[in-house]
Amino acid sequence: MNQPRALVIDDEPDICELLTLTLGRMDIDTETAQDVAGAKALLGSHSFDLCLTDMRLPDGDGLELVEWMQTHASGIPVAVITAHGNVETAVQALKLGAFDFISKPLDLNNLRNIVGNALKLEKGGDGQSRLLGESAPMRDLREMVDKVARSQAPVHISGESGTGKELVARLIHESGPRADGPFVPVNCGAIPAELMESEFFGHLKGSFTGAVGDKMGLVQSADGGTLFLDEIADLPLAMQVKLLRVIQEKTVRPVGASQETPTDARILSATHKNLSQMVAAGEFREDLYYRINVIELRVPALRDRGDDVIALAEHILGKLNASTRLDDSAREALGAYSFPGNVRELENILERAVTLCASGAIAAADLNLREAPATQDGPATFTATDLGNQVEDVQRQAIMDALEKTRFNKTAAAKLLGLSFRQLRYRIKKLGIE
Repeated sequence: MNQPRALVIDDEPDICELLTLTLGRMDIDTETAQDVAGAKALLGSHSFDLCLTDMRLPDGDGLELVEWMQTHASGIPVAVITAHGNVETAVQALKLGAFDFISKPLDLNNLRNIVGNALKLEKGGDGQSRLLGESAPMRDLREMVDKVARSQAPVHISGESGTGKELVARLIHESGPRADGPFVPVNCGAIPAELMESEFFGHLKGSFTGAVGDKMGLVQSADGGTLFLDEIADLPLAMQVKLLRVIQEKTVRPVGASQETPTDARILSATHKNLSQMVAAGEFREDLYYRINVIELRVPALRDRGDDVIALAEHILGKLNASTRLDDSAREALGAYSFPGNVRELENILERAVTLCASGAIAAADLNLREAPATQDGPATFTATDLGNQVEDVQRQAIMDALEKTRFNKTAAAKLLGLSFRQLRYRIKKLGIE
């Protein structure tokens, strides 16, 4: 088997020598170039598995080379070497298509991790088949998942509640070079504020009352894999500052520790809220927003996916009960419904319909939809108040289902719903469930 080959572009002989020696110890052959022109010539005439380029070069910069490679050498992962603390340049490089970035002075352990991940790119799994649907928005989404999976850039996944943001995050992880590493999902709104630092970063024995032993944090648990920060908009501002440092420095300091520990986790995040509006309102840090939102990936609402609704419904029924099918009235009703709760709501509707259905065919009446289907004269109409009531009905049903599944244990129900106990108690009171 041929050894991997890397191209190093830097006009400093010492850096070239250090990188050549380090890569050589990883059994990687290395070619070097001193400027953009020399790099382009080598990329056009030789085959490489990896490219490392300095940001400042005599006849241009690394950003120019990164952008050029997206058209002329798109199959080669390229990482850029940036000055320490130059976050804006690093983010710009990632937006242009760089695989990752390395800060000076070079941390060789970090360098080895980046190189190792780059060489594993072609070994990533293919979970695309789990993103069902042939609508244009879903084809675009699958294409974006494939593209961002090849990068180590932070990705922010936006979309309404119930659209499948965690599924998309898992597919990015499974389709990329970190597929063999852990995938650690964290619901940022479900961790009490007073425990958040310990949960994220871990703690040492005796660092606070109740710390009876050392504990590894969620960030360290994701080392070598992916940390998925769901509902990141719910992070308190004080915690946002600490998370920003972890992302920028790639180190973590457990509560009670005097030293920081290197960490290597890719950051994916998601929320159904509008982060840019929260930034404008001072509710979310602008610097953290630009670090996690290097690439934004939007998951479409179910009502925007056309015939995917029926295909999804049949797939869900196949998992629930292969002998149950949709009749024509049910298909028509599902096609006309707006699905304020998206795919999660569709799953709940069908689970309930399978239970209530007396025959082998689910009719429109079995679906118990909360909105009249479209008429021949046009789509159904409803007021903002009607829509608000529908959303509340969906929330009420979801909470009741969770309470029944947990035998009315509110703490367990809150965990099942991805809510804090306080949030669940508030919604129970607001919706008049008790």
